[in-house]
Parts: sequence; structure tokens; C-alpha cells
Amino acid sequence: MKRICSLLLVLFLLLSMSVPAYADLNQSRAVIAADLTDEQISQVYEAFGVSRGSVIELRVTNQEERQYLDGYVDPALIGTRSISSVYVELLPSGSGMNVTTSNITWCTPEMYMSALATVGITDARIVVAAPFGVSGTAALTGVYKAYEDMTGKKLDDLAKLISTQELTITGDLAGEIGSMDSTAIVNELKLMLDETRNMSDEQLRTTIRNIAGEYNVKLSDKQINQLISLCRSFEKLDTEALRYNVEYVQGTLTKLSGAKTEQTGWISKAGVIIDSIGGFFNRIGRWLGL
Repeated sequence: MKRICSLLLVLFLLLSMSVPAYADLNQSRAVIAADLTDEQISQVYEAFGVSRGSVIELRVTNQEERQYLDGYVDPALIGTRSISSVYVELLPSGSGMNVTTSNITWCTPEMYMSALATVGITDARIVVAAPFGVSGTAALTGVYKAYEDMTGKKLDDLAKLISTQELTITGDLAGEIGSMDSTAIVNELKLMLDETRNMSDEQLRTTIRNIAGEYNVKLSDKQINQLISLCRSFEKLDTEALRYNVEYVQGTLTKLSGAKTEQTGWISKAGVIIDSIGGFFNRIGRWLGL
């Protein structure tokens, strides 16, 4: 009997050790930009849909934001003050991402979802808010900070930098071709990193043109060069983990694209979006040998 009890105790301890630091899913954080007034803080809490004091509050400064943004984001988009604030709530595995924005003028929910998947955040409810219109480029820093504080898990610094690079390049593309198409093209590149790392830049350039053509999009040389640079950055990460995260968030992105089509009444665009998404999943099947 003592031996059985000892074995059960050892098993319990092993199981306890195997439970990740983020097992407590009743966690949330509000990361408030350091340069907001009390009135503005009240405004972002209203956008979060929670009362101040009901959630652990952290602060993020412009200096903290710049450690990931400098070199990737136009200084005009960063500014000199910390304005973007975020509410982050962990969700059970399999829940997916739920991202909404308020007064964010440049970054869209799908762009945030895609960039956060790159750094390994895939199950969370996130609200990005500001008291007035801002680009939202700095919001990723607040999400990183909240996630690390809740989980006790340090996110990979290189992945955080590349995630920020992705958000910036996707945002630039979105201004020309729309956020859903730009996000889809970037995610296609994530799925074929095993192939692209063996390509020359010219071969990759041709591949990017072909992918863009499948979305009825024509990219400029500058845009293609940006995507080549981003692809080379992706190749430095764990490509299998990145592939898994991309496939994981696609369902949410598909639903989001459908919702946007319905809300805006872009009937003519709807067929293009649906065809693009269908082609995207067909290509995933081909790459996986399905």
C-alpha cells in the first residue's frame, strides 16, 4: 500500500511539473500606456469593457515600445508618447484569437492575429484601444508584456522583433491591397519556409509574384523586396512551430474576412476573398501532401 501511495505521489508531482505556467486561465491584464491622463485611462477601460481595479494593471512606456519598433516602423508612426493600451485575457487551448480595436487607425485585428501567431500567442482575447486615433503599431509591446507577466514565460526576443517587422510590412501592403489579402500572402510565405530557404532571392521574387497573382494582386518591386526581407527573417525561427501557428489561426481569419465582407457590403469583393481563401487551403493541402 505504501508503495502504491508513493507511486501516486510521484505521478502527481510529475504531472504538476508538466503543467505550464499559464495553466491558470482565469488571468487577464490591462497594459496602460504611460502617457495617458486619468480621463484617457477611463476611456480605454471603457473600450476594454472592464472596470479599473478589476484586473491587474501594468504600464508600458514609449521607450519600451521603441525597443521592438526602431528600425522597423516609420518614426512618424511610433511618435514620442505611449498611447496604445491593451487588455489581454488568456483563453483555454483551442479557443483561438479574439482581437478587437478601438481608435486604432493603421493596424487591423487580422494583422495583430497574424503577427501574434508568429511569436506564439494563439489563444487569447485582446482589445487594443486608444483615447483618440493612433496607428496601433506599439500595441504588440503591451501584449508581449501582459503575456509574459501572466505566464511567467519569456517570449523569444527574435520572434518579437520579427513579429513587429511582420506587422509593419503587412500594414504597408494593406494600404495598397487590403489587410486580408496582405495577411494571407504573408501567411502563405510562412507555410513554405522549408522551400524558400533553398531559393535564391530571384527565385523567391518569382514565387511571391505568383502567390500575389493568385489573389489578383500586383505588387511593386519595393513591396516584393519587403516580403523577401520578411521571409528571410521568418526562416530564422522554428519553422514547424510557425507552420502550426499559421494553420491554427486560419479558421479565425477566415471567419473574420467573411464578417467584414457582410458588414461592408463588398459583394463584388466577396467572391475574390472566398476564392483566395479556398485557394489558400488547397495549397496547404498540397504542401502537406493531402
